[in-house]
Amino acid sequence: MSNPLIIEFFDELNTSGNLTRYARQVSQSYLEGTLQRLIAHADPKVREAVLVALRLVGTMASNSCVASRLRDHSAHLREVAEGALWAIWFRGDRSEHGHELQRLTRLLADKEYSRALKGLDALIKRAPRFAEAYNQRAILYWKWTEYRRSIADCERAVKLNPCHFGALSGMAQCYLHLKRPVEALRCFRQALRINPNMEGLQESIRALEQFLREERRRKRGKS
Repeated sequence: MSNPLIIEFFDELNTSGNLTRYARQVSQSYLEGTLQRLIAHADPKVREAVLVALRLVGTMASNSCVASRLRDHSAHLREVAEGALWAIWFRGDRSEHGHELQRLTRLLADKEYSRALKGLDALIKRAPRFAEAYNQRAILYWKWTEYRRSIADCERAVKLNPCHFGALSGMAQCYLHLKRPVEALRCFRQALRINPNMEGLQESIRALEQFLREERRRKRGKS
């Protein structure tokens, strides 16, 4: 069986480095649904070509199938899949919303928190189903140690995007600061089920499990 056409485009990309041309070639030759089917191709090179393509042009319709590659046999492809997910999440439903979110995250990085919050509030009002906007506002609230507000936005992000391991992990960190280890453990476990490649998560889970076991022993000893 001959290789899919996308391999020809991908080989050209690896030679030229021209992502814009690659995105155009793929968009002109493939429907997104076809790319979603190819993402499970037996050839890892095809899977990589598709993941790179969806990172560039994919929509939230491809969210769950890209997330499935977080369990790919190839460690490299698991990393590519994670990058593709973040790109899709930041792009949102409309290009202008994605561009605005990128601008606002730069304000966050520059610690322009008040300006970033004003912009995120406005963006969420315009695009109330933009999960990543809620997640970025949750990060801002985290930086302000407003953990309950951060949790509320993480919950909204996960409701809109059940694959959002980042929001789940962030929520767990908030629960830890609020001294609610049971809820933190639940969120860490959910995040790890979605993305088993998150560094440090298994260690955090083991530490929380040990802490909760010791707490139960102490309570039994007092009864």
